[in-house]
Amino acid sequence: MVSYYCNNCKIAVEKSECPICNKRTEMKSELYWCPSCNIPLYEETCPLCHGRGAYFTSDARPVFPEERLLVEIMLDQPFAFLHDSVWNGTGNRYYVNGKRIPFSVSNLRRYDPEEIRAKLERYKPQNSYGPFNEMIGRWIQANAQHFHFITTEARQYVSGYSQRFLNTDNVASFVSFSGGKDSTVVSDLVRKALSNPSVIHIFGNTTLEFPQTYEYLERFRKENRKTPMLRAENRDQDFFDLCEVFGPPSRTLRWCCNIFKTGFIGEKIKRTFDADNKAVLTFYGIRRSESASRNTYERSSVGRKISKQLVASPIIDWLDYDIWLYLLTTGIDFNDAYRLGYTRVGCWCCPNNSRWSQFLASIYMPEQSKRFHDILYRFAVKMGKENPEEYVASGGWKARQGGAGIELSKNVAIEFKPCATDAKSFNYVLNKPITRELYELFKPFGVLKFDMGNPRLGEVYILDHKTMQPIMKLQGRLGTDELRITILSTPIAHRIKTAEIELKFKCQITKYQLCAGCHACETVCKQNAIKLIKVGETGYQYRYEIDEGKCNHCCECINHYTGGCYMRRVLLPRGKGYSENEQ
Repeated sequence: MVSYYCNNCKIAVEKSECPICNKRTEMKSELYWCPSCNIPLYEETCPLCHGRGAYFTSDARPVFPEERLLVEIMLDQPFAFLHDSVWNGTGNRYYVNGKRIPFSVSNLRRYDPEEIRAKLERYKPQNSYGPFNEMIGRWIQANAQHFHFITTEARQYVSGYSQRFLNTDNVASFVSFSGGKDSTVVSDLVRKALSNPSVIHIFGNTTLEFPQTYEYLERFRKENRKTPMLRAENRDQDFFDLCEVFGPPSRTLRWCCNIFKTGFIGEKIKRTFDADNKAVLTFYGIRRSESASRNTYERSSVGRKISKQLVASPIIDWLDYDIWLYLLTTGIDFNDAYRLGYTRVGCWCCPNNSRWSQFLASIYMPEQSKRFHDILYRFAVKMGKENPEEYVASGGWKARQGGAGIELSKNVAIEFKPCATDAKSFNYVLNKPITRELYELFKPFGVLKFDMGNPRLGEVYILDHKTMQPIMKLQGRLGTDELRITILSTPIAHRIKTAEIELKFKCQITKYQLCAGCHACETVCKQNAIKLIKVGETGYQYRYEIDEGKCNHCCECINHYTGGCYMRRVLLPRGKGYSENEQ
């Protein structure tokens, strides 16, 4: 069972928000095992046999026959558990008939993926769903009351939250659909709660999804023809090519999310719902139990990554146990990757994936897995690792903190020359020649006037967009690498202090030197004024454009990321001899 306790009011409550103080409560989950019915329970007393169950684990998921066979092969005991009740509990522990078995995923290197793949093919025809289906039938029956409770509560939330916003022309809605189990459940809940099969779904295709995800997506479309399934994807850049340029993504530097997901989903939202004028209510399948960071999320909130987005998370407090109870009780289709043993689907090579997921990829996606392995190995060599193979195998690449050893990291630094005669003038030596694109990046500060300055000196004035009075001057001839910026009056970018204003200059210079087409700035702009235009054959050559007709000079694009640019964080060299404060 799940219990909630409000530490502020010192009382037990029924939901994750206290009805008295409205603050988050502390959640505790306990599942029980019925030895007679051989199934896990949500309540201590079994509704079928009325026997008393013993504590089992805090969360659990059923192990499908495909995964069960894999575990049996790794234990060298094919079909040993064919007629048993097999579950996976908290901590990735496997249980057979309620008892933990001596199987660990901590030392997977001793297994040969090719050998296991061959055995899976050999034994696959003999595998059966019969005993599994019988066990799941008992489990569904025993947990029927809990299913009714969580389903009713979630539908009421969807219906009530929607009524607050969807009765106006200024709010649109859609389901964020990843092809995973959580978004599948949310999709079904939302369509049923709203009695509307035509709720738009948006699938963010990172191009790195599991093959089973694409297969499921096609099945979903055929089975739900009234449900529009829109696809957001980056067709101009290749993940593997960019890994060679930026280095592989790590847990703290997941540049791939901006480049292949967030930016393009944001663009799809804007185009689909005319989001310049509308807020968009997004139904997400996010759950707090998935990670420590998601445990901080609120059930209803304003979008963190995409502007003008209202976020509703109907199943935010559900366990894996609840998700599978819903899927198997309703009988709706789901992604077959879960049958193989994957606990989460998304990008198959994500640095946040477990070693177990990586191991499964080496079995079921051997060609893609080898290609990524080779990229990681070359990166380790480039970084000067003493043992590149160990660096890859141990997951050392997942902990990468910066861009030391990467060619583009040279563009992070900004060479500064102080002006001896004017404290409000700043001289910079750029890493690439001045072009017209540089001036695009200064549009957020104000209105550019090219005809006010001396063209031979490359002078361009910037006027306050309200008073039309000069606030700053750029001086730098096209084709040269020296730029001088002078503060004429304040405020600039909502700042008055010279030191703070100069930091804003550096933000835009960083973008100019470093922009690699990550699309993060496009997503940040609430006015949809920023566009990145591909200009070269490589996946990181882009031109930055700002639409003066849409820009309202809020300067959010300048202030949003530390140093002005998301990729600066990815490419900034760290470690001995480097200091971010010096860049």
